[in-house]
Parts: sequence; C-alpha cells; structure tokens
Amino acid sequence: MEFVPEKGKAVHEDCATLVLPALSIGNVGQLAVDLLVSTLRAERTGFLDDPNILPCIGNDAYGPVPSGELALPLEAYGSPSNAVTLVQQRSPVIKGMMIEFAKNLADFAVSSGKKHIVVLSSLDFGKWRSIDTSSGLQTYYLSSSSSDGSDDQCEQFGWKRLPDFNPDQRCWKYLSTLAEGSNAAEGLPAEDDLEEGDYYPSLPFAALFSLFKKETTCPMLFILLKQCSNFWE
Repeated sequence: MEFVPEKGKAVHEDCATLVLPALSIGNVGQLAVDLLVSTLRAERTGFLDDPNILPCIGNDAYGPVPSGELALPLEAYGSPSNAVTLVQQRSPVIKGMMIEFAKNLADFAVSSGKKHIVVLSSLDFGKWRSIDTSSGLQTYYLSSSSSDGSDDQCEQFGWKRLPDFNPDQRCWKYLSTLAEGSNAAEGLPAEDDLEEGDYYPSLPFAALFSLFKKETTCPMLFILLKQCSNFWE
C-alpha cells in the first residue's frame, strides 16, 4: 500500500489516532467516517493506493455543489486540532484478498506512527441469536487490550463486548494463524457453510482486528454498530 500525498501535504505527525471503516451491512462504518470528516472539517491529505481494492471514481463527496474534485477508493484526511487521521474506503476489497488488504493497512498505521486505532463497522441484526435491548445503547466493541476482547474503559461508557467472541473458535484461530505468517490447512468456510460461531470472524472487521493486533502495538477499539438489514431493503 502506497500513500500518495496531495501536493504540499502529508500525514500529520500529531494525528496519533487512526479512524477507518470496515465494510459492513448498510455501509454504517463508511457513513460514520463521512460524518466525522464533515463535522471535523478534516482536510484531505492524500490517497492510499492498494492493489486489493476495486477501482472507483466519483465527484466531490463533501461539497454542497459538485466541484469536480475527484473522490477515489481510499482517501486519507487529517484533523490536527483533534489529533485524528481518517481513512475513507469507498469501494470493496477484491474477493479473497481481505487478509492482504488488512496487512497493508496495518503497515500503513505503523509507518505513519499511529498510537490508537478505531475501526467502525456494523452487524446484521437478523444474525443475532439473543438480543439484549434493555440498556438502550446498542454499541458493541472488541479491544486488543485483553485476550478476550474486553476493555474496562469501554465498559464504563456502557458499551458491551461483542457477544460470543471466542479467540479459540476455528475461524478466529484461522485468522490468527494467517496473522502469524503461517499457512492454515483450511480457509474460511463459504457463506453457505457457516456454522454457529463462524459469522463474526467471516466479516471484514475480523481480518482487520486480527492483523492489526499482530502487526501493531497500538491499542485498538472496534466499535460495532448494530444495523437491521431489512431497513435497507
């Protein structure tokens, strides 16, 4: 993955936190990053060129009137006043290349000196076996601060650890094996062959979590926003 800066710009060294989306149902993570870019008035600093992303091109994503400024598949934005770098992903990863893409993103985070990483994603409401709506706040997380994905600070916010996360489950172990650089005997099962417990590690955020955890020493927080798929049909 190569960072291509805009003329006269670079990744801000004081933007120690990296925020990026994981492709998910309803494009929730991407919409959240768009909102952050707009709200923080973040400045586009450049583009990320990665062979594992499908090419796309569009008009200015944030101006009230299209200005002809092109939007590309992977863009980097900086908000020095908030010490945040935002990466927006506008097109999907090529099928079968998610692991390589995650490795490249982790390398970018390390080379640009990021100290914290936040990945925004969502889950299919219809996939949940048990849904606790008593708290009203439907925000779930995974953190690299402990082996079971829990984090005391997140709990203080009223967030809940992602249910049923089990690092010893077959698909999570497969991702960890790949992150370690070893060859796994079997790949992730096809969608039609998913068993109980396979759903979470089959999603893009899981590859990002496993590779970032291995390749960086950064504290990570994965915020997963529940989303009902029927809403988008």
